[in-house]
Amino acid sequence: MNDESILYDIAVVGGGPAGLSAAIAIAQTGANTALIARRTPYADNRTTALLGSSVDFLDQLAVWARCRAKAAALKSMRLVADTGRLIRAPEVRFSCEEIGLEAFGYNIENRLLVAGLEERAAELANLTRLDDEAQTITPEDAKVSIRTATGTALAARLVVGADGRHSLCRQAAGIDATSRDLKQSAVTFNIRHSRPHRHISTEFHTTQGPCVFVPLPGERSSVVWVTSPGEAERLIGLGDADLSEAAERQSHSILGRATVEAGRHLFALAIERPGLFAKNRVVLVGEAAHVVPPMGAQGLNLGLRDAVDIADIARAAISASEDPGAAPALRRYDFRRRADVLSRTFAIDLANRSLLSDLLPMQSLRAAGLHLLGSFGPLRRLAMREGLAPSWSRPSRLELSSEVRRPDQAGEIRG
Repeated sequence: MNDESILYDIAVVGGGPAGLSAAIAIAQTGANTALIARRTPYADNRTTALLGSSVDFLDQLAVWARCRAKAAALKSMRLVADTGRLIRAPEVRFSCEEIGLEAFGYNIENRLLVAGLEERAAELANLTRLDDEAQTITPEDAKVSIRTATGTALAARLVVGADGRHSLCRQAAGIDATSRDLKQSAVTFNIRHSRPHRHISTEFHTTQGPCVFVPLPGERSSVVWVTSPGEAERLIGLGDADLSEAAERQSHSILGRATVEAGRHLFALAIERPGLFAKNRVVLVGEAAHVVPPMGAQGLNLGLRDAVDIADIARAAISASEDPGAAPALRRYDFRRRADVLSRTFAIDLANRSLLSDLLPMQSLRAAGLHLLGSFGPLRRLAMREGLAPSWSRPSRLELSSEVRRPDQAGEIRG
């Protein structure tokens, strides 16, 4: 049987962390799954802070055990006002012990996370990997036809678009997206330092955006420095010694002497979201579905919740002999993801706007809000729990198939 006659249950387009996680989760439910993504060396040294529910999900995928020793626990978080303004918010500290956790989550280099995901994906017999790129995606009444860059043709009842900000899947489905430039940029790099971080993540709030120092294994931390585009260009152009000095100065030397490691990145910040999260047998996950600033560690954690939801909806549809790409399943996915994504986007945008505002009333409200958060235990504990995952949308444990079908058991395309 050649590829043109194979109808997969679900095809995932895109091989970043969100796409790989979605493909593994879907395959583990027993669905006959295709993953269309190039195997490329992941040289990016950026990191991700995986929060509690994301770690649980990766554990269900049999991925976390491969990554745990390479990640640093996040046990405390500090918010420090560093604006120099007349009205300053008080420092707020969050401790995982206050809500009965060993850690809020773990910070890991993306390349190590992707390596663990790739290793797990290769073990699944009903997950067919096409080391290729999707060139055309054509939604039809009963399936989605896909042709790759090398000419391979296949089809699926449902396509999961995990192909990033400029999503071909989103375009093919006819889903419009809105984008707003925040007129800020982020510079990311890793440092070694002479003092231990003690598993404390510290976020300095400046007039141009937050600068956060997030623990890595050993006496190392990742730095995400949000600032104006002009200042970001200046920082990225500094030599290692000068950038090390700038990072140490910005951290107020809480980590001692800082030494920048090789590799740094600059990217403009924006907020992007689609009008729909599912349409025409296509659902969107990861940055195809939402782009948010690197504040509050929400980006990939949102993407992993996308993966949980589509795997759960696909499993329920297939086990009930329903079409996972039909309108009812798409409506369920859109409903599940909309509130989570929009509420997180709103909260991040509001926090960012309040930090950047020069208006005294806004500064007063921000200071009062953070003072209340720091001093009123029940509110602080609620904020910690909701920051990890929305209480009304915490993913349940995935139900996995006891018998996984092999790719050659796929149905044939008809019509």
